[in-house]
Amino acid sequence: MAGFPGFSFDPKNRAHATRMTPTRRFALALSLLAVMTVIGAAGYMLIEHWPVLDAFYMSVITISTVGFGEVRPLSPAGRLFTIGLIVTGVGSAIYLFSVIGELIVEGRLREFLGKSAMNRKIHGLQGHVIVCGFGRFGGAVVEELNRTAVPMVVIEADPARQAELDVAGALHVTGSALEDSVLEEAGIASARAIIVATGSDADNVYITLSAREKNPKILIYARGDSDAGLRRLRLAGADQVVAAYQWAGMRIAASIIRPSVVDFLQLSVPGRESEVDLEEIRISRQSPAAGKTIAAVERANPRLRIVAMKRDDKPLEMIPGADTQIEADDLLVVIGESDSLKRLASL
Repeated sequence: MAGFPGFSFDPKNRAHATRMTPTRRFALALSLLAVMTVIGAAGYMLIEHWPVLDAFYMSVITISTVGFGEVRPLSPAGRLFTIGLIVTGVGSAIYLFSVIGELIVEGRLREFLGKSAMNRKIHGLQGHVIVCGFGRFGGAVVEELNRTAVPMVVIEADPARQAELDVAGALHVTGSALEDSVLEEAGIASARAIIVATGSDADNVYITLSAREKNPKILIYARGDSDAGLRRLRLAGADQVVAAYQWAGMRIAASIIRPSVVDFLQLSVPGRESEVDLEEIRISRQSPAAGKTIAAVERANPRLRIVAMKRDDKPLEMIPGADTQIEADDLLVVIGESDSLKRLASL
């Protein structure tokens, strides 16, 4: 791929992504039939000078071959136009019926109707998260986002994984995220974040470039499996890059060197509803904590400590001073017992 030496784009992926499914053929056939109906009505209006209703009625009965008589006597030019409409329009109708038959025979009619409902839900999303790839890495991300009820859409190129996505209860689009149309179908323009988690560094770089082009403000989290991949993902515009195998190796090594620290970190994984939890809390203007000091908030909420604070665009401040005054819109990173965190968050 130009600009990123050492990466190659597999044309087989694009061929797979552009292969037309029965549901897409149904949409195409329906659109084609509608266009032919409009063309037929327009032809009768121009040639025979018929009213709109008569022209549309004649167009529909001609294309559907129901055998009704002519609405009005046709001129020679009108008869020639009707012959052409029968040849082209009836072919469009037959194509539509064959696609419907294919959907029924293959048991995909319910699937198509389900996808239509899912597409409506996806188009209604705002500020959601897109996950590209439902492998082991992407599946773990989806499980965590699902558990915290974060609105999301999964893009997965392998149709065989659709059953797993249905079980997970995730909105999804079957197709390759390498295709612009698939990203658009997943609502890239209105998404707040995208997680690029396919198994190919080259594909992840390409998807990152596409996502940044279509939504310059979106947050991009990308997976990389090599040092070169991580570097190129940053160059492509990813906000954060993750080397899954590297982090796993570091975690195992740390558990050998500092087992107590790792046990504590495991205990305080954010959002796990364990005895000790780690959470971020945005202070609203109505919160009783606004205007109070760090020490006052900690005294009012036993077994809780504020370990970091972020204000406006300033860097994250670790271990803020006890006399630091909390302001509205401050973001606090808090560790403590789950019940104490819930009480503070409820304020």
